[in-house]
Amino acid sequence: MGAAAPSPDEIFGQGIQAAGDKDWDKALSLMEQALAADPNNLRYGSEYRQAVVSRAIALHRKEGTPQDFERSLNYFEKLVKDNPNAENAWLNYGFAYVDKIPAAGSITQVILANTALTQFSKSIALKPTWIALYTRGNSYLYWPRIFGRAGLGVADLEKAFAMQKAEPKKSYHVRVYTSLGDGYWKTDNIEKAQAVWNEGLKQFPDNQGLKDRLSKQGDDLGAYIDNALDPNKRVDTNLKELWTSR
Repeated sequence: MGAAAPSPDEIFGQGIQAAGDKDWDKALSLMEQALAADPNNLRYGSEYRQAVVSRAIALHRKEGTPQDFERSLNYFEKLVKDNPNAENAWLNYGFAYVDKIPAAGSITQVILANTALTQFSKSIALKPTWIALYTRGNSYLYWPRIFGRAGLGVADLEKAFAMQKAEPKKSYHVRVYTSLGDGYWKTDNIEKAQAVWNEGLKQFPDNQGLKDRLSKQGDDLGAYIDNALDPNKRVDTNLKELWTSR
């Protein structure tokens, strides 16, 4: 009998190694093979996207070019078509659009952001996980106030907040304290913003973002939050903290 075929984990591991060696085509091909075998694997999808981002920056510096992200978008489009009930595939598909935003022009950025929200919503419709609710809620906050989406963000983030309150504390939970406060601030609930930031700082006393927010007021705080939610800056969409957090 011949040797057993490699498992998805083995193929994925080979892809990670190839990415470390900056053999990008090999890395992406192997990761795509692993995802095809396990389409709902959140880690596979996240690491694949990070390899796409790293390749774009390595080849073109700064944020890469729009074309650098077409491969991952096309791949996830096919993946969710073949596996429509894989909520994590939909989530990573949305993140793939977010990954492209800094490389795009201002008009295209709006289209990409809106499309990402559509994919996040499909993920939530299948399974409203903490990460999906946090992600969509936080994404709404990047839209200017004139669009009136901050309230939608607060609604999602409050659901994620309730979920994490019922779980053991994880390092990534600080993200909801930060974003929910930002959402309250963007909807003019300043006291609630300060309250949730203060509660977050008690849970995560070393978090600089919470310290900075609580040290500022008025226009200074507004400028700080606007800078933090600048859509022209690359959003860190690496999800590894979900499986490495203690």
